Amino acid sequence: MQASTSMPLSPAPRLRIFASMMYESILLFGVVFVTNYLVTSFIQSTDPMHLLGVQQAALFIVIGLYFLICWVRIGQTLPMKTWHIGLVDKNGGKPGITQLILRYGAAWVIPLIGAWLIHQLAVYKGWNSINILIIFVPFLHFVYSWLDPKGIFLHDRLASTRLVDLKPKNA
Repeated sequence: MQASTSMPLSPAPRLRIFASMMYESILLFGVVFVTNYLVTSFIQSTDPMHLLGVQQAALFIVIGLYFLICWVRIGQTLPMKTWHIGLVDKNGGKPGITQLILRYGAAWVIPLIGAWLIHQLAVYKGWNSINILIIFVPFLHFVYSWLDPKGIFLHDRLASTRLVDLKPKNA
């Protein structure tokens, strides 16, 4: 991450954050696919529900490692680098590992609550097809950011981090 410490860092534009999230979801599809393949191959069971907890734990850990390794090394994932977005602490410096772990864990709060609410609505209505709305749950972070006074995500607020614009001013 090539952030200049002499100039104040401005917040990353929401449109680029959204584009980065879309790109990130494509990369995570591969991570999830490979992780699930390895888990189901390693623990061979004829009952798919038997593996559900193991798969979910493995995915949580592997996705977390993906983000933590990227954030610790250069303060960006590949999509963040592509869209010129950096992750910094509230002072514009490199976030500590505790902050990054907190950010990753806190990023799950809103999507899990949203997924639970959608599931409850599906059960209440008796229409399981409504569960398809769960694909929109990650975008609930944007809803919170519009309500936040500084326009940041809840997980960034809780971890004292922020996403900043690293796009060169002459580009």
